[in-house]
Amino acid sequence: MAGHEVIVRPFSDVHRTGNKVVATLLHDPTVEGLDVALYMDGSASMEDEYGPRGILAKLAPVKNLVEPQMQWMLEYLANKDRDGAVRVTYWASGDGSQIEVVGDLTGPQAKGYRFPGPKFYGKATIMLPVLRDFVAHIKQQVQAGARRGLAVIITDSQISDPNDVMAYATQVAKEISAGRLPRMNFVFVGVGDQVDEEQMEKISHVTYPGVGHLWCHRIADRMEEMAELVAVLVDETMTVAAGGTVTDEQGKVLKSYEGRLPAVLEFDVPAECKAFTLEVAGQKFTQPIPEEHEDEHHDEEEEEHHEPEPASAPAAPPARKHGGHRH
Repeated sequence: MAGHEVIVRPFSDVHRTGNKVVATLLHDPTVEGLDVALYMDGSASMEDEYGPRGILAKLAPVKNLVEPQMQWMLEYLANKDRDGAVRVTYWASGDGSQIEVVGDLTGPQAKGYRFPGPKFYGKATIMLPVLRDFVAHIKQQVQAGARRGLAVIITDSQISDPNDVMAYATQVAKEISAGRLPRMNFVFVGVGDQVDEEQMEKISHVTYPGVGHLWCHRIADRMEEMAELVAVLVDETMTVAAGGTVTDEQGKVLKSYEGRLPAVLEFDVPAECKAFTLEVAGQKFTQPIPEEHEDEHHDEEEEEHHEPEPASAPAAPPARKHGGHRH
């Protein structure tokens, strides 16, 4: 049974019946090594969306519109994160340049977590500290195994420092191109009618040498649409390199997946084959094939009728896509 214990990430189960191998993926390997952070606007314009707090929260009928969206997003994003915990931060608080770190939250923690808003609502919406914070965070996480970064940034107003943001993003792209930083993406979501769409497009449309686009953006009409829109954008951003190839020890192609990689891979191998390699999104994962055991034969019929499902977290319902372009 020892052969059954050697399971390499991103696989959760591998077994062989005759010349047929069935390999189940633990998660979508296109996001292997991904570290995610969520930055929520804490400027004064958001105060009504968070609603009253303290004693006023008990007296007023106004609900916190942000909290359920944050909970939903966190649970979704945690499924993408390499260790299942997302860095959560309020930004644009205090004088507008401060950030308030909430902490690293898992999906289960997110379900009942309270998000009353920042301690001090900001007087401006200064984004540069967000980028600096995320880059510093990723540098730390690389030492712990992170190989890619994703920052989701939410705002409901115009950015106060677009030129600084663009200049810093240019430096980040140079560091990525030089191999000093891992690949990273910024998902930039605006909410409501106070967002400057032209400004968001100017930031997002820049193409960087050797890197391409760092940003993608869209605008949600209402706070209630925010979480769904984030899920759609993240899925589009992180599954650009869909599909994959399975090869044997000599590099011979055993199976090619042109579309999105299914959660269960089924393919035939030569009798002498002892391992296979899955190549996806520029990464290779080599998995030893466990020895065949007699007690597996009765499962063959059931396996043949198994319907593969997508290897990612459950997809969000389609969001209303308003304005903006994905880049």
